[in-house]
Amino acid sequence: MKGFFPSRTVALYMARLFLTRTFGILAGLVLVLQALDLLSESGKILAVTGNGDTEVWRYVGLRLPQIVSTFLPFSVLLGTILTLITMNANSEVVALKAAGLSAHQLLAPLILASLGVAALTFVFTDRVVSRSTATLTQWQRVNYGPLPIDHGERSNVWVLSGEDLIQVDQIKGRGDQAQLGGVTVYLRSASGGLRGLLTAPHGRRSGDGWLIGPTKRFDVASGRVQMLGERIVGRGVRTDQFTLASVDADSLSFGALRGAISDLEEAGRPVKALEGSLWHKLSAPLSSVLMPLLGAVAAFGIARSGQLFVRAVIGMALGFAYFVADNFALAMGNLGAYPPFLAAWAPFLLFLLIGEAVLLRTEE
Repeated sequence: MKGFFPSRTVALYMARLFLTRTFGILAGLVLVLQALDLLSESGKILAVTGNGDTEVWRYVGLRLPQIVSTFLPFSVLLGTILTLITMNANSEVVALKAAGLSAHQLLAPLILASLGVAALTFVFTDRVVSRSTATLTQWQRVNYGPLPIDHGERSNVWVLSGEDLIQVDQIKGRGDQAQLGGVTVYLRSASGGLRGLLTAPHGRRSGDGWLIGPTKRFDVASGRVQMLGERIVGRGVRTDQFTLASVDADSLSFGALRGAISDLEEAGRPVKALEGSLWHKLSAPLSSVLMPLLGAVAAFGIARSGQLFVRAVIGMALGFAYFVADNFALAMGNLGAYPPFLAAWAPFLLFLLIGEAVLLRTEE
């Protein structure tokens, strides 16, 4: 390691330049993009009666972490290119190479700093972005109305039981300990017509069905309402159909998503798309480590040769090509065309090899 960083002063100097430019560019991007996003959403927020400046700032607080997480890798790419262009234009790269440093040694401080950025990105995404995404998604479902309080419960779940539809306002607990609240059973005929409604305030697992009560039945044909006490409904409906009705990978932390995937596997539900999202929670932050390698082409070559701008464009093209390939692979993984591991890691490994090949071919 000591031989790989022959000068502590140079390493700290390059890392400082890289980090200040990266986060400076990030701040500028976030400011502009948040302003543009707020212009499109503020009208919807203020259209709700009772909403005002507080709700607008709440939206900013929830949306800001998503923008930061999305554009941090872009900022690392642009910060790398700007740092290396500046050093090249000031002949600092020439001086360092004349002192015996290889291209990999020149990039080592940037790669080490980007590892720190990747670790920070993972923690920020796992602890902050997932929570803000979950809250913002809930708020947008009610069209920016009163924000529902999240107690870790599932709400408004619909399940098909034969011809009948079961709607539950709220579910607490997991597995056979799941408790249903606000149960409505839409009794339908074979042709799909509504025969009646069963409503009950509570429900719980009982045998192969769900015991609900006290039950009130409304008959459509006669218009009569009957009190029926406790009834068994939803025979054959599994507990996971209520508790695992949908899983939003972006709204869950790494550990929570892994637990949800385990529960779905036990229930025999498809999890390939979620497994791809789980792997992508690791590969996405590590994309910051690729950016110094892909942007390294801007560091070399004689600044006065007129090729510096071309090299910078090549570096940006490689970086943006990675993001396109990453999104394409993830989409193919969600469709089931790629295996989950391949969908998450193939672009990273491919562009790691491309960056190394370009660096070795041109400078080593």
